Amino acid sequence: MGVKPPTDGVEEEPDVIEFGIPAVAARLETRDVSYPVDAEALADAHGDLDVPVDAAGHEIELARAIEKTDRDGFDSERDLLDALHPVFEAERAAVSRSILAQLRGLLPF
Repeated sequence: MGVKPPTDGVEEEPDVIEFGIPAVAARLETRDVSYPVDAEALADAHGDLDVPVDAAGHEIELARAIEKTDRDGFDSERDLLDALHPVFEAERAAVSRSILAQLRGLLPF
């Protein structure tokens, strides 16, 4: 049985791994994005962002994710995130079906 070591009275936030839509939102907060925005312009300006699709660290480039939405533009951040959601779900499903991902899931570390 293990016990968490004392923190000397300092409360620390647990490490949080953001992936998928929350990771996109967090990364775009640091960028200057104005809506409505053209999909091509968004991909050109911010498509270099690598966004994790799962907790294991698999990533997709934002430009590729935007392309997979088959949209010409986005009226708001919510519109963008809603359009990207199925793309990230499909990517997560694709990487979780790989043999390597299944083996990692079986290992305790």
